[in-house]
Amino acid sequence: MSEQSPAEYRIEELAHRSGATVRTIRAYQDRGLLPKPERRGRANVYGDSHLVRLRQISGLLDRGFTLASIKELLEAWDAGRGLGGVLGLVAEVDGPWTDEETGRITRAELDERFGGEPDDEAVEDAVELGVLVRVAGARDEFLVPSPQELAVAAELHAAGIPLLAISGHLRELRSQVEHIAGRFLDFTTEHVFQQYFDHTPSDDEAAEAASLVRRLRPLAQQTVDAELARAMRTLATRYLRRRLSEVTASPPRAAAPCPARPAAPRSRAEEPVALPADLLRAVRELVGEENAAAFVTAATLREVQARTMDELSSRRTSRP
Repeated sequence: MSEQSPAEYRIEELAHRSGATVRTIRAYQDRGLLPKPERRGRANVYGDSHLVRLRQISGLLDRGFTLASIKELLEAWDAGRGLGGVLGLVAEVDGPWTDEETGRITRAELDERFGGEPDDEAVEDAVELGVLVRVAGARDEFLVPSPQELAVAAELHAAGIPLLAISGHLRELRSQVEHIAGRFLDFTTEHVFQQYFDHTPSDDEAAEAASLVRRLRPLAQQTVDAELARAMRTLATRYLRRRLSEVTASPPRAAAPCPARPAAPRSRAEEPVALPADLLRAVRELVGEENAAAFVTAATLREVQARTMDELSSRRTSRP
């Protein structure tokens, strides 16, 4: 049996098989990313090696590599150093950064979960934010990249917050979180990963970097979770105390007198007593605005009791 002859392609056929354009193939040749074709008379002939190389370039571009870095990687490949370690590192970085699994939800289920009233504007907003992803070929079904995030939105809506207000808050939160993520990446790159980026890493170096990615991946979320809990504990406590203080400090509304029963004239003992401003200020500084009234009342009662005890004692000692 004769051996099968190697495949040969004209540039148009190579473009069709690889998914690249003729112009792109020629640009890759000019930049040294693609070997020159074999000349056959007046025609250029390409082989399977060119097709494999074009697919490698396409895959690396999809992973975020620049053409300059791809050229360096391919030169290392041609020198016999392999791409396995580097591609393993890329796969590790491209891997999921959360253990949460994607869910699915129908439009009917979505409407029911958010109060039963259809809201097309809110759904479109959620799709734009990526909270919901339309399923191709299924008009009323969505992928849910983060079921936990959708559950939070449902709870906030049930508490009375409008859906568009929730999505607006998410946009603001997302920009702040992306800033935090960028700072964490800058920080770890400067102190951990820079040593792997100033040259094409060997397989061993790439494997070591991939291991570091696996170790550091959960640290960002753990740090943010801890700091968010600390901030909420501090700020929420301070905020709620201030609001409660404002509520307790404001005078209660006086009840309207019953017309059928006129109010009895207030005795002199029931009339309010004006306290010096300096005294009130000192009490507020000592026990706080919310406790000032109770403190004055308790101090008055204590003084009255003390004077009553003194009077009773003096009566007993003055008896013949």
